[in-house]
Amino acid sequence: MLDTTSRLSAQEATAQPSRKRRKIWLQQLHQWHWISSAICLMGMLLFSITGITLNHAGQIEAQPKIIRINDTLPPALLASLLERDGQAQLAAPVTMWLNDRFDERIQNRKLEWSEDELYIAMPRPGGDAWLSIDLTTGELEYERTDRGWISYFNDLHKGRHTGAVWSVFIDAFAAACLVFCITGLLLLQMHSKHRPATWPTVALGLGVMLFSMIVFIH
Repeated sequence: MLDTTSRLSAQEATAQPSRKRRKIWLQQLHQWHWISSAICLMGMLLFSITGITLNHAGQIEAQPKIIRINDTLPPALLASLLERDGQAQLAAPVTMWLNDRFDERIQNRKLEWSEDELYIAMPRPGGDAWLSIDLTTGELEYERTDRGWISYFNDLHKGRHTGAVWSVFIDAFAAACLVFCITGLLLLQMHSKHRPATWPTVALGLGVMLFSMIVFIH
């Protein structure tokens, strides 16, 4: 009887460090899991909703609003523009005048110079804009297209014409999603002994995805 009690005590003493390590790992995984889920929450909602709207883009009608403006660049500004012909940036007075006239951010845009015309493309999420300046007469032609909020958020999803800051955000968001998924997988593994349906459910999700890819995507 004493030998049996001693063996049980020894086994319990051996198991205690293992339980302690498991408890520490569970606490760390739960903490990283909920922190990453909180960080990803709004982004996952955005990308999930826009994933649906992108998947049905052909069925969602959009009525673009187009604004066209014709004007003439003042002679003094045209002379200043000609002085910088072929350069990557416009003179500050020309930039300020164009910004005020068309409510656009002209600075840091790519300038396309030709023999008698300056063309400035100004794409943006959910729309487009361009400006053409005749270098001989100073005549301006401006057009802006707005395709609506759904198109705007769809372009955010694709990272289309969104700039460097949004690109960095997408990378950081993707990293947080990886943390969320990996910690979730490790939590599944740690609880799987008491939840027999864990791995069959995971396998079902993987199987549905692979089946759809192999059978229905051509």
